[in-house]
Amino acid sequence: MGVAKYKEYFQGAYYHIYNRGNQQQPIFLEDADYFGYLKRLAEAKEKHGVTMVCYCLMPNHVHLLARQDTVTPVYKFISSLHTSYSMYFNKKYQKVGHLFQDRFKQKIIQNEGYLCYLSCYIHANPKLDGLAQKAEEYPWSSYGEYISVQRMGICDKEPVLQAIYPSKDSPS
Repeated sequence: MGVAKYKEYFQGAYYHIYNRGNQQQPIFLEDADYFGYLKRLAEAKEKHGVTMVCYCLMPNHVHLLARQDTVTPVYKFISSLHTSYSMYFNKKYQKVGHLFQDRFKQKIIQNEGYLCYLSCYIHANPKLDGLAQKAEEYPWSSYGEYISVQRMGICDKEPVLQAIYPSKDSPS
């Protein structure tokens, strides 16, 4: 699989990675699918040296905010994750072909202000799409990890908390 020339990769860089279902169709049909994606996400981030800052799994798309911790480009992480999940989904639902529309999209996060904004945007996505009245009501985002009601252990909150509270005494 070739890498689009416009995509750049840097160790230590933060990326907003997002993708949606082919023809905007759902990519999660039941709770087991969300759990299966999160399991694969946890495995892929460890395997490819990526820190997950936050995520939101919507019925027909995903948002991930990640940091590339090694020289291994972050596209290897997302390619591995989405290939694995697509194979699971297609086998489970007896489908063939692409699950995701095109290649994933990415934006490099240039500053801490945008990192904070993006975290808020990602966590607010279910509310903005009418899937929940409050962010904490939606079970398929990392917001629960941020407010300590969910202990999935997938995300590292420190980059966002350090941007909000730059002193060493940031709340955890």
